[in-house]
Amino acid sequence: YLAKDFPTFGQITMADSNQFHATCLDTYPPIFYMNDISRSAINLVHAYNNWAGTIRAAYTFDAGPNAVIYTLDEYCVELGALMLHFYPAFGTQQYISNPAFAAKVQAHTLDATLLAAAEKTGRTPTAGDVK
Repeated sequence: YLAKDFPTFGQITMADSNQFHATCLDTYPPIFYMNDISRSAINLVHAYNNWAGTIRAAYTFDAGPNAVIYTLDEYCVELGALMLHFYPAFGTQQYISNPAFAAKVQAHTLDATLLAAAEKTGRTPTAGDVK
């Protein structure tokens, strides 16, 4: 914590999240709290980190299907744009409550190699499948 070592924080956070999920799956009957969208978010975070060559984002789940994603300020807009690209809003639905930040995210042009790496996860952008 004091070293402010985000890559180590991210690795520990994701490993802990995965271990909790594994424990839930190992119960009888098994507990399934993640869904296909949850797993696609995990894959996108890993694709993003692999593309960057370091851990820039980390996920965790609070015993439900919704990912909590951590990142540093310097990557917020880029990561937000990546998530909005692959999880587009439907109609007038908005995911970002801060209008100034939403404008930055929507105006951000994603690197073509990042998009190519993320597309390899198999995620097809589908408006409205995230509520």
